[in-house]
Amino acid sequence: MEYFINRGIGNTPEFKGLKRQYLYLFVGGILGSFLLFVFLYMVGVDPLICIVIGSISVLSSTVTAFCLNKQFGENGLLQWEASLYRPKYIINRKKIHELLKTKTK
Repeated sequence: MEYFINRGIGNTPEFKGLKRQYLYLFVGGILGSFLLFVFLYMVGVDPLICIVIGSISVLSSTVTAFCLNKQFGENGLLQWEASLYRPKYIINRKKIHELLKTKTK
């Protein structure tokens, strides 16, 4: 018997180039599109319209996930999100002459 060695221990999950959070975004988008399709069908919308809306939402979530993966990379989306919480500028309320004074000991 031949056994294949799994050499992916410690690596991030990947599917067709999508890594980590983009993979979850991709799966969540497809699941959300499916639930939207089922909801519209149960409400009584024309099935052709349900298929078109479902197809458009699946396509848009897929394209978004792949574009974000390409733009930000493996950890870039998390770094971009963290940068939103950084202050844009630091407020210093000291007077200018207090800032220019050097402390001597």
